[in-house]
Amino acid sequence: MGYMLETRGLRKRYGRGGDVQEAVADVGLHIQEGEVYGLLGPNGAGKSTTLKMICGMLRPTAGEILFAGHAWRREDLYSIGSLIEEAPLYPNLTARENLRVRATLLGLSDERIDEVLSTVDLLGVGDKRAGRFSMGMKQRLGLALALLPRPRLLVLDEPTNGLDPIGIEELRDQIRGFAAAGTTVLVSSHILSEVQQMADSVGIIYRGHLAYEDRLNPGEDLEALFMDVCREGRRSGGEVAA
Repeated sequence: MGYMLETRGLRKRYGRGGDVQEAVADVGLHIQEGEVYGLLGPNGAGKSTTLKMICGMLRPTAGEILFAGHAWRREDLYSIGSLIEEAPLYPNLTARENLRVRATLLGLSDERIDEVLSTVDLLGVGDKRAGRFSMGMKQRLGLALALLPRPRLLVLDEPTNGLDPIGIEELRDQIRGFAAAGTTVLVSSHILSEVQQMADSVGIIYRGHLAYEDRLNPGEDLEALFMDVCREGRRSGGEVAA
């Protein structure tokens, strides 16, 4: 089984001259097809910036992104579903109308709209305006938008924001179900216990570098691993990052 997503020497700098800030310095991800990959790191480590480059929201300063074995191109966005930061919703439109806007752009039928509303348990409130939704319901609607095109790669940045414990558990089970059905899932979360229960592999970004990447073994203490990597700046293979 090959890589659904691979990055090589991915970098993102902001500013010019002496004001240059490097948000992502060197990230090389290796995400296998059909797995759940947990991307972890302290606040400001470069996780969201990395995800935005993968989803075409930011242009990399340097490096490569490979999707399904070829160099990333704009057309690949039709095969990538994403929920990064806040869901891109029109508050004056209903949940179903928000989905119809995206479905029309993708050439999808209304039948697909009802399918994704059912998947995220919003079918009963499809005619309610999104602006009246709770934060958790907005997250669910954002996930529905990401699922519309039946993506090969699903990218989720802190998808449990606003969800109650039951909602978090349901989302965890859904993510595992997406992977079982063949969708590759890249998820960033600060809830390490949830990542431990859903991820097949993890990568840890520290100060813009990919400090660790490996399969997640059953029973492995992810919190202890995370703290160790952040203290030592350790790379995969036990090397210490510069």
